Amino acid sequence: HEEGQDEQSSAPRRRRSLTGGGGLFVLPFLVFFVLFLVWPVVQGLWMSLTDASLALRDTEFVGLANYAEAFGDPDVWSSLGNTVFFTVISCVPLVLVALAMALLVHSGLAGQWVWRLAYFAPYLLPVTVVTLVWTWLYQPDIGLGNQLLTSLGLEPVGWLSDESVAMWSVAALTVWWTVGFNFLLYLAALQSLPVTYDEAAALDGAGAWRRLWSGAWRRLWSVTLPQLRHTTVLVAMLQVLASLKVFDQIYILTKGGPNGSTRPILEYVYDVGFTGYRLGYASAISYVFFALVIVISVVQLRFFRQEG
Repeated sequence: HEEGQDEQSSAPRRRRSLTGGGGLFVLPFLVFFVLFLVWPVVQGLWMSLTDASLALRDTEFVGLANYAEAFGDPDVWSSLGNTVFFTVISCVPLVLVALAMALLVHSGLAGQWVWRLAYFAPYLLPVTVVTLVWTWLYQPDIGLGNQLLTSLGLEPVGWLSDESVAMWSVAALTVWWTVGFNFLLYLAALQSLPVTYDEAAALDGAGAWRRLWSGAWRRLWSVTLPQLRHTTVLVAMLQVLASLKVFDQIYILTKGGPNGSTRPILEYVYDVGFTGYRLGYASAISYVFFALVIVISVVQLRFFRQEG
């Protein structure tokens, strides 16, 4: 009985010691988390309520004036529209092309490592290298794109100078550059699927032609794709958030041109804060965009949860 009491009394001490040790292990992460995430968020929120500027040392509290100006600024809405348009035209192929690539590799093509390397290698390149290569491809006179068009008897296209084409050119670059990551997620999901369902579906049907053609499509549509539902949800959510935060490739490739037709919201924040020196107003725009991203994320979660 005494030994049982000793064990019961020592259990809280062990829990306290484990808790204390765990706190010490987490402490370095918490310090960096507070310094580089929590504090900048709080500081940026306070800055959005002031007229902070790179050109002025003194700042004044202006309340919600910056937010009122942001909602009435046509440049905010145009750059936000560009961001949403880029998200739509880039996310759809980034999901579908990645799925098609993963299905091709998983089907057992010869030279598996070559296909995997070719599909994933562009994702490893830095943005400066990617934009430099595609800038040469988009050159109006010596670029490969217009050379192919002229060889087919078609008129050359201003890939980066035509307002109706420039954003599509940026989206094509982005798909080529980043589709490898989604391809890797889909390939990992395909390799983890149980083979019992596919084997059972392969036995269904009569005749060799039905098994090779109609049966293959039926297995893909009715067996494989439903099992990839959760992966598709994950890829779609990650891709929407990544596309909404587009900045690097557009800034290097077009600098928001021509005539602001490709300028995303984050580039406008950069221009306002570091070119116009209005840090307070730029912070307000950033938090408006942050609230929009939160709303889109919540809507996605609720939609996919209901679908599930």
